[in-house]
Amino acid sequence: MEALKGLFTKSTPNETPINPNFDAVRREEEAFATIERGVSEVALEKIVGSVGRYHDFDAHFKPKSFNSDDRVDSIRKEMARGKSFPPISLYQIKDHYYILDGHHRFSAATQLGHTTIKARILELLPSKDTLENRLYLEMVDFKDRYHLSADIILTEPGQYRYLAEQIDEHRAFLSEQSGKPVESAQASADWYRTIYLPLKTIIDNSTLAEAFADRTVDDLYHYISLHQWKFGKSRHYGIGIDRLIPKNMEQFREKMAERSEQEYPEMRREIVAFILINVEGRHETKIMEKLFALDEVREVHSVHGAIDLIVRIRLMRDLLSSDAELLSQFIHGTIRQWNGIISTQTLLPGESMVKQ
Repeated sequence: MEALKGLFTKSTPNETPINPNFDAVRREEEAFATIERGVSEVALEKIVGSVGRYHDFDAHFKPKSFNSDDRVDSIRKEMARGKSFPPISLYQIKDHYYILDGHHRFSAATQLGHTTIKARILELLPSKDTLENRLYLEMVDFKDRYHLSADIILTEPGQYRYLAEQIDEHRAFLSEQSGKPVESAQASADWYRTIYLPLKTIIDNSTLAEAFADRTVDDLYHYISLHQWKFGKSRHYGIGIDRLIPKNMEQFREKMAERSEQEYPEMRREIVAFILINVEGRHETKIMEKLFALDEVREVHSVHGAIDLIVRIRLMRDLLSSDAELLSQFIHGTIRQWNGIISTQTLLPGESMVKQ
């Protein structure tokens, strides 16, 4: 795990306040090349400014003039009655959007508590030479080349090439499997749905991403899949990835195909362990009762000899925690705090044979 953290350590850049002035942002980012993105739903929270009219609205896009307020009220009432309106027009610079036409429709939708609005988008690509822009342009190029509908965000330059290799390898696999050529768009859509999304969901549902606040879940997808499926290396994460994710990408796809999206494993695994406990004689009965009341404890036995009690426990660990970490937390956070406990020893079974 420490090695993994070392590879994922980076400084966090200072966040720049959002500028609502489109023209100023365009000059700053040197964003002049354009791409028509068509019509899609845009999150209202990503619309941060205006093209030419930002002075007419406050920070929340509430009109400053009385007449504008009347117009917004009229549109809001019609929206509330279910009337549909044409898409607003937006300029996009990276992850932010600026209104070209449709300020009042935007204000009305905001006042009604909508979270998205239909918009026609013209994207302006930044050309200023910064690391952030290089990463963004790499992301856009990868997304456009493989006709993906969602962003995959990596924080190191030059890393999208491995994801491209995955898609190309998957395309070759599908072509061989079907006996006929498979289009790139079809292969990338299948890769996204059956390989990328399941593994990303596994990582996202685990606690692993919490250990790398400056990295994205996509970074972790890239790192884990690279080492599992390309390098075939056993990484000592202390989190059981080698046992849970096959070494072959298509084997992983086959494994995930057996599950619905809601059943993607969260990489939680059962741990069975035995705890040998020495106690003060006068506390033995009370300690046995307290142990048996714990949800994690399955069996409690009082024995004669060098050990007083044998306890079988069952714990569930997540992707991040090692067996030793989880056991230590359980024992030291509960049992070792009780009066009458002299010592404990933990045994983890290596190989087990259990009759039902």
